[in-house]
Amino acid sequence: MNTPSAAPTTPAPAAPATAPAAGAPTTGPGRRGALGPVGLVLAGGISVQFGGALAVSLMPRVGALGVVTLRLLVAAIVLIAICRPTVRGHSRADWNTVIVFGLTMAAMNGLFYQAVARIPLGPAVTLEVLGPLALSVATSRRAVNLLWAGLALGGVFLLGGGGFTSLDPAGIAFALGAGAMWAAYIVFSARTGRRFPQADGLALAMVVAAVAFLPLGIAESGTRLLVPTTVALGAAVAVLSSVLPYTLELLALRRLPASTFAILMSLEPAVAATAGFLVLDQALSLTESLAIALVIAASMGAVRTQIGRGKAKTLQPAPDA
Repeated sequence: MNTPSAAPTTPAPAAPATAPAAGAPTTGPGRRGALGPVGLVLAGGISVQFGGALAVSLMPRVGALGVVTLRLLVAAIVLIAICRPTVRGHSRADWNTVIVFGLTMAAMNGLFYQAVARIPLGPAVTLEVLGPLALSVATSRRAVNLLWAGLALGGVFLLGGGGFTSLDPAGIAFALGAGAMWAAYIVFSARTGRRFPQADGLALAMVVAAVAFLPLGIAESGTRLLVPTTVALGAAVAVLSSVLPYTLELLALRRLPASTFAILMSLEPAVAATAGFLVLDQALSLTESLAIALVIAASMGAVRTQIGRGKAKTLQPAPDA
């Protein structure tokens, strides 16, 4: 992972799940090991877009803060019931990581839904994705990754219509803030995944996020949060937008560098536009189609770079004893 390490002189472990042990054969999960986490990220992105569409339809019932509260609360209950994480045996550093991760998730969700309450979904996602793109440039150690980030950035701005001057300034600020929290989410999701087994850390962090956001949801929506239909819709949003994608992304980040993951996140506006075309019958303009092509090209380039890097490591001869 290309994330900061507590010991600067010690390189961060690179894909420990695929690194060959001493004396073990080097043939094995070369291509499969690189493509596996990429598939998890893409599946998570698709799930998020369907959950986002459902969340928009739920906003008139409970408001933006109410939607976030339901999403986080139901997701926390589901994850705790499935993972049953242990609360003993963890260090203070482990708990600090989980708490920061949970607060980051709460802020990311809250800021994004405040954004989509003021500006259209497409531009909001487009602006939000600038956070992961900035992380990609900051953490990349290969010049070619700057090319992929540049292509994705060009596609993102094309998908946003080439400019955002007609949008609500507050909505723009909320979307950019959500992007900054998204970048922080990538970093702390990776750290949490290394400190806790399976999805235990995610489950605990989701509880932190739900508890932190609950007062805001109650203040805005009150007893409307308890309407059975609303609870059912909120549960569906939680599964599609939180439980599935966060779990898939956490598992992916154990084997995928943060820089590659961040560039893959640039697919989110393209997936949103495609979902709008398929589900909402929203036609794509030539500019939007070109933007999607640029973003997909950037993501494919990042994946191929990662696969090539994994092959190079696999083919390196073992050092003499």
